Amino acid sequence: MADPSSYRPKPGQIPDSPGVYKFRDDHRRVIYVGKAKSLRPRLSSYFQDLANLHPRTRTMVTTAASVEWTVVSTEVEALQLEYSWIKEYDPRFNVKYRDDKSYPYLAVTLNEEFPRVQVMRGAKKKGVRYFGPYGHAWAIRETVDLMLRVFPVRTCSAGVFKNAERTGRPCLLGYIGKCSAPCVGRVTPDEHRELAEEFCDFMAGRTGAYIRRLERRMTDAAEEMEYERAGRLRDDIGALRRAMEKSAVVLADATDADLIAVAEDELEAAVQIFHVRGGRVRGQRGWVTDKVEEVDTAGLVEDALQQLYGEESGDSVPKEVLVPALPEDQVATDALAQWLSERRGSQVSLRVPQRGDKKDLMATVGRNAQQSLVLHKTKRASDLTTRSRALEEIAQALGLDSVPLRIECFDISHLQGDDVVASMVVFEDGLARKSEYRRFQIKGFEGQDDVRSMHEVIGRRFKRYLAEKERTGEWTEENEGSATPGENGENGENGQNADDAADDTTGQIPAAPGENGHAGPFGPSSLKEDDGRPKRFAYPPQLVVVDGGRPQVAAAKRAMDELGIDDVAVCGLAKRLEEVWLPDDDDPVVLPRSSEGLYLLQRVRDEAHRFAITYQRAKRAKRIRTSPLDDVPGLGETRKQALIKHFGSVKKLRQATIEQICEVPGLGRKTAESVAVALAGTAPAAPAVNTATGEIMEDDGGSTHD
Repeated sequence: MADPSSYRPKPGQIPDSPGVYKFRDDHRRVIYVGKAKSLRPRLSSYFQDLANLHPRTRTMVTTAASVEWTVVSTEVEALQLEYSWIKEYDPRFNVKYRDDKSYPYLAVTLNEEFPRVQVMRGAKKKGVRYFGPYGHAWAIRETVDLMLRVFPVRTCSAGVFKNAERTGRPCLLGYIGKCSAPCVGRVTPDEHRELAEEFCDFMAGRTGAYIRRLERRMTDAAEEMEYERAGRLRDDIGALRRAMEKSAVVLADATDADLIAVAEDELEAAVQIFHVRGGRVRGQRGWVTDKVEEVDTAGLVEDALQQLYGEESGDSVPKEVLVPALPEDQVATDALAQWLSERRGSQVSLRVPQRGDKKDLMATVGRNAQQSLVLHKTKRASDLTTRSRALEEIAQALGLDSVPLRIECFDISHLQGDDVVASMVVFEDGLARKSEYRRFQIKGFEGQDDVRSMHEVIGRRFKRYLAEKERTGEWTEENEGSATPGENGENGENGQNADDAADDTTGQIPAAPGENGHAGPFGPSSLKEDDGRPKRFAYPPQLVVVDGGRPQVAAAKRAMDELGIDDVAVCGLAKRLEEVWLPDDDDPVVLPRSSEGLYLLQRVRDEAHRFAITYQRAKRAKRIRTSPLDDVPGLGETRKQALIKHFGSVKKLRQATIEQICEVPGLGRKTAESVAVALAGTAPAAPAVNTATGEIMEDDGGSTHD
């Protein structure tokens, strides 16, 4: 625990002007970002008697090791910079609204030649018109099904659309009148786009004029005694009205507003947002957050506005935003309104409703927020209690001084000694932290040796940690006697085996020390600069778990001893009897089957196994897709396919003569000679065996290594 007085700025150093400030911990991670219209009084408030601080603020200032600030000219600039830094650094002590699901939107892909109506989740795309969010995808589908009768816009996927174009036959929706079938030319692209735009206008709230137009057309058809057309128009009007009934009318027509309400207690707050478009509730969402410091309702509203509209622009920001409270300082309120107006591109009204329908609707949103907070606290009480008990049981069983808040687990995966890889997964406070997952290729030796592989991986992981400690100046004299990165003949990995990364979502592998012009771990390494962003191996765990028994644990401990790492606990979890092995014990620790601690260790181990085997399978699939024909100079994909099609497989192609290869259309003698030389220089691979049936699989035409 740090003493805030140890890093308190000297009197007169803090400017008396608007700005944004950052607190960093002893690892240089940014743990809190804030803004102030005057930095001096705001920062000074953090360095008062700890007993006077809010409990979470007290935790933050004692976790921090330094504070820094940036001066700006206006409060709008401070608001923009604060949002940018929160998004960039993801500080652990900032208010973050946790959404428990990805809300679906009704989307119209106006960026395509033939716009498509569909359900979309996730990040918004340019050129796509969104309506929502909705609580459930089925609510969108019911609405769309009713509206397709009047606006028969395409809803099919690209594959179905292209197949219909190729065959000249529309899908079922085209036959029953719920699609205008642009795929077969029943309507032109311009006519179909007009339908899509009318669909968007109706969803945007311009409903009254359109229904009145349909009613006039229905009346005219009846007067002209075209009763069938009049009947169809009558049914269309009924379908549109049923679709409108699914969105309750709450405000006057043409009202576009977002209503935000907050329910809070001392530790947590819940936020609910109702999206009203055209006077109707078009969507609803809710978030929950921990109150890191003593923040009032206006402060929570400000954080919600930043996270709700920080990535939005144009019509996604409504003309009116109604909130339960605003900052007492009018300058801060004006700055928020100006920021929202800049996001929209036109004036946005930000206010607290005082009377009438909007105030009544705000009360409804507030009741939803209160219910959301109660439900969240009921769920979280169980989750927090369970996780805390699991960590305490692990600490007690392994004889740790404190609970292991950060656990790293390593697993080795291969297929009969080929494509040997390893994984590292991270759990913090009992929860998976997928952004810090890492993966490794084993390149120090060939063949199958799980113990040696584990030794290599643990060594590489902690070499990176020691390199980062030295780079940031955390290396102390007592470390000098221990092995440093680069010793034991490894030379800081020599820039090899550098796929030590790739999170579970992107699969990208950053460059390692020694690659792309970088030096090894003591030069400008691939570890990120000292800017507070997460680094790959910068933070040590309290507990290392390896998938395996005594041999794997001994290998991991030996690797750490060689590097002088003596403050990280190690254990192994053997699959057969779920025994927990410690490095120096002859007998395993046996946790009860009902133990929450054992269940957490199993989850960590299983996640490491899943991540490792996923990577191993991806590498194996990539390897078996290669072919010796890939190395033939000047042989493109088209001629490779022509060769395989002509001979049937690489095996038969290898047996062909140069004259037979020349018979393939498009291949000259010189290329045929190159193909023959390339195939002669590669040994045939062993036949693949189906492990389920024992069947020997024939070469399938270049899909395996030959």
